[in-house]
Amino acid sequence: MARAPPRGRGARRGERVKRPVAWAVACIAAGVLTALVAGAAWLREALGPASRDAAPALFVVPEGATLRRVARELEAAGLVRHGFVFEALARWEGAADQLRSGEYELRASDPPAAILDAIRSGRVKMWEVAIPEGLTAIEIADRVARAGLAGREAFLAVVNDPASPARYGVEGPGLEGYLFPETYHLARGLPAEQVVGTLVAEFLAVWRELEPELRARGFSMRQAVTLASLVEKETGVPQERPLIAGVFANRLRLGMRLETDPAVIYGIQGFDGNLTRAHLEDETNPYNTYRIPALPPGPIANPGADALRAVARPAPTESLYFVSRNDGTHVFSRTYAEHVGHVRRYQGRGGRDDGSTP
Repeated sequence: MARAPPRGRGARRGERVKRPVAWAVACIAAGVLTALVAGAAWLREALGPASRDAAPALFVVPEGATLRRVARELEAAGLVRHGFVFEALARWEGAADQLRSGEYELRASDPPAAILDAIRSGRVKMWEVAIPEGLTAIEIADRVARAGLAGREAFLAVVNDPASPARYGVEGPGLEGYLFPETYHLARGLPAEQVVGTLVAEFLAVWRELEPELRARGFSMRQAVTLASLVEKETGVPQERPLIAGVFANRLRLGMRLETDPAVIYGIQGFDGNLTRAHLEDETNPYNTYRIPALPPGPIANPGADALRAVARPAPTESLYFVSRNDGTHVFSRTYAEHVGHVRRYQGRGGRDDGSTP
């Protein structure tokens, strides 16, 4: 009769079989857990800032650049740790085709998500260009070009295009006079048409404010801007602008020539800084206000808001003349005899005033 094996011996054999299995399961679980922890740590690092360097770096996203190219160049610039992680993040966020071209100011201390958000939303770097009152279109084009905002020739081509006035809603034939002086913050890479349009839009905002008053005085848009440009070039002293506008208004009302030197100079090609009597007698210069009976044919500079307001609201004055004191200010006269005395005092015998009869 067969005997059953002892109960204790079989149990011990079963336990010996289970122990390796349990050990293997524990090892696998520990490995998986370690891998998960390590993976989470790596992912946290990959999705974190590339470094602690908070210094801004310029980064350009070219027009038409692919997500892969942008990701690769971000990694090469040290702005993200792993380009492929940035690419995966962009695809996860549905932004693969939403990256906007332009020049960005990015920091390696920002996480990839923040960098993606900046490029996706088009928060490009803005560059400052200051345009003071009284510059010509050529001088403004030089400043815009130095700021890297538009090419000089491209800017001037838009300004001088006969189709531009109608496009921007001003009176032609060109845009001289409508490039409003202001400090602008613009992105690089914009078309010249957009840069010019920004300046003209600022002018139009001021024009809409003053248009009823200027129209009531009988000025068209171009006439008002032309006269304001003369006021702007005659003085840099804010308090004098309404007075000079008042003198010009009086002279226009009486049919007197404006006789203002800045207009003559504007019409001289290659002016060398020396205004002569021959220049004042030159009847071929359409801007020679010593010869033409009224306003010159167009603006001689780009006036600011104060000059435009002075034309809209000239000071009540009986003065018909003014002459420079050679310190930036002017002395005003009602009569020609009084004026001649001031010319001799401040300009010397035989000298010429600026802004009135010689």
